[in-house]
Amino acid sequence: MNLIEMGLEKGLIKFDADKNFITYIHQNKKRNYNNPEEKVQAETFLTLVLIYGYPDYRIKQFVPVQMGANKTEADIIVYADDACEETHILVECKKEDLTDQEFNTAVDQAYSYAVAEGAKYVWTTSRIKNQYYEVPDKKPKSRIEIPDIPQFGVKKLAPYKYVKGGISQIESSDSKSVSEPDPNVKQKFFELQVVSESELTKIFIQSHQALWGGGQRNPSVAFDELDKLIFCKIWDEKHPRKTGEPYDFQIFRDEEPEDLLKRIKKIYAIGEKEAPEVFKDGISLSAQETLTIVKYFQRINLNKTDLDSKGKAFETFMGSYFRGDFGQFFTPRTIVKFIVETLPITHKSRVLDTSCGSGGFLLYALDKVREQASEFYDPIKEEKDHYKHWHDFAEKNLFGIEINDQIARTAKMNMIIHDDGHTNVIAVDGLLSDKEMQAKTGNKEFKYNSFDFIVTNPPFGSSIKQTEKAYMNQYNLARKELDWLNPKETNGKITLRESQSTEVLFLEQCHKFLTEHGYLAIVIPDGILTNSSMQYVRDTIEEMYRIVAVVSMPQTAFTATGAGVKSSVLFLRKHKEKQTEKINNQKTKLKEKLKTENKYFATIEKFEKEKNNAIKELEKTAKDKNPNASKKEIGELIKDKKAELQAVFTDKVNALKEELTEKYFAEKSNTLDDYPIFMAIAEDIGYDATGRPTNNNELIEIGNELKKFIEQIEKTEK
Repeated sequence: MNLIEMGLEKGLIKFDADKNFITYIHQNKKRNYNNPEEKVQAETFLTLVLIYGYPDYRIKQFVPVQMGANKTEADIIVYADDACEETHILVECKKEDLTDQEFNTAVDQAYSYAVAEGAKYVWTTSRIKNQYYEVPDKKPKSRIEIPDIPQFGVKKLAPYKYVKGGISQIESSDSKSVSEPDPNVKQKFFELQVVSESELTKIFIQSHQALWGGGQRNPSVAFDELDKLIFCKIWDEKHPRKTGEPYDFQIFRDEEPEDLLKRIKKIYAIGEKEAPEVFKDGISLSAQETLTIVKYFQRINLNKTDLDSKGKAFETFMGSYFRGDFGQFFTPRTIVKFIVETLPITHKSRVLDTSCGSGGFLLYALDKVREQASEFYDPIKEEKDHYKHWHDFAEKNLFGIEINDQIARTAKMNMIIHDDGHTNVIAVDGLLSDKEMQAKTGNKEFKYNSFDFIVTNPPFGSSIKQTEKAYMNQYNLARKELDWLNPKETNGKITLRESQSTEVLFLEQCHKFLTEHGYLAIVIPDGILTNSSMQYVRDTIEEMYRIVAVVSMPQTAFTATGAGVKSSVLFLRKHKEKQTEKINNQKTKLKEKLKTENKYFATIEKFEKEKNNAIKELEKTAKDKNPNASKKEIGELIKDKKAELQAVFTDKVNALKEELTEKYFAEKSNTLDDYPIFMAIAEDIGYDATGRPTNNNELIEIGNELKKFIEQIEKTEK
């Protein structure tokens, strides 16, 4: 039961039928609940009564405050007496969507109200962030920041707020009979809170904005530093401590910001030893900046917050940030989920994403195996076996490659937020050879012919030039294809392309990484499937892979994430080497057969002889008419007619080539082994071009049918 429900049950508040207005019963004040600040106000009021134990008749809301010649209004005042004459706590409530600068202004405002009213304590809250102060009795009334305000009956505040096993904020509240404060009553501690997806998203975004400072620091650097502190937060939560011991990632009473920074750096130092691939550079934030971020995160429990919620929150934050700073386009969750759920991935599978970005595919694979663990083990009664089932997969079988070092660190952080699997995410060019990757990263697990599944969305549209990357000559698809109908290329001389698109090269790189009969699910631009200039790529695909499925995505699939390329998801299964050799031999024999049966070279020679004879006849006629003309002059006289003859020759050759090419494709389908291919067109995948939900995801039904199709392939093979 949440605070609002408890408030209704205990008769502290009520709503109108449409929940547009809230009434605070004791004061009989009706307010607009659609106002974002009112939602914060309501929860704050209920927190004071239900959690901190203050009687509702000692609390007044919307209290007039005299500030010099002006009269303003305090949101909430808690009084120390039943007559409500002695101000105890002054509370300022602000909406959740507040910048750090706006929040600081609210703090200043609340403190000035508190001094004017003679309050002993100040609480400023946006619900996302909270700050507490003690107001000294004597002037100057300089601010003393404290970890919390006192609960009802408490005379002495504790030095911190959050401890392991602290009484839950909701469960600790019960109906209290009101009595005068007892000097022996001690401040109760709190356990860390599990928060919602929307709340966590706001925490990520607002804390990043606080570090970015609207341009005072590069947003990329701010993101990096936020990364480090979130790592520290997660590490602190996981650190073994006894029940009742305080968490280190929080503010302490009578502590300078420098003391907090030292404590955070100690946590980071442990991470540097245990996970050096994540904890690379030291924390460069100032003590005050560190304090700011700790205030955002200290109350929440990242490890226990629902995996899906924190995953979505982190991805929402990353999506808005990276699109602005890096131009990265992350794969929409519905597409990722469709791909991963369709494939028969288990805890024994070795899974790779060759362009992992923030780790979306890897996380869904991890979640899939975690769900499978629940089929074998009870998550509570057999917790250790359940944990081992999925955690061994995360630690030993889940791999990612990301060329951008910062995004790779973000993927690692995303994995850690989801309970690990970060150690096998490497920051390196995904098109390097496996040996080069191993040498650069020290991770020997990135071996060719070793992965059962590759799920990926490679970068589209960028080209790699031969002059820029030495590895280009390692790729067959970086070479110009031989024209089997060009007599001059029958010697098989290989020439390299000047450049090749990354998505094409990744099709070949994935083939190298897969085991025989391993699966590749890859998002590709439709041009690879439809453009005539890409026929050589399609030819190569059918030689390397069995084409399992082609699922066309709607034009709007990537629009909401900032990309507009029409794309499809291609499901492929790597052929055994003998099968690839067989297909190559079948194609070669068919080409030779067609050239022989159609007397191709003889016909070309005949066309050329006819052309040459016609040119000679032109030269002879021109010479007869102009006996004194030089050879050069004769050539000039017949230039136009000679060009016409050459055009006729070229047309004849091209017509012959087209005829043989059509025969080749017609006969190839009868020559190569026949097998069914799953084809589907998805027009609605759960969201529109703006990213708004459509409540209709055709990928669910397509995925169910494709899963059966793949199961049949596996069954047939066995």
